[in-house]
Amino acid sequence: MLKLLLVVILFGVAVYLTVRLLQRRGLAPQPPRRPQPPPRVMGPDDDPEFLRDLDRRRKHPEDPE
Repeated sequence: MLKLLLVVILFGVAVYLTVRLLQRRGLAPQPPRRPQPPPRVMGPDDDPEFLRDLDRRRKHPEDPE
């Protein structure tokens, strides 16, 4: 009984190492990835630089730039 358990354990280790090797080389089938949604178009009211510039213009209206 002990010999059978040892054989099963050695077989499991061999299968595990084989699968890990195949995964590292990229040969094993990979789970399908979900497609990434397209990047969201950012409007001017979402742009932090635009909002910072508006705030600066509001605080200093005489400053041309």
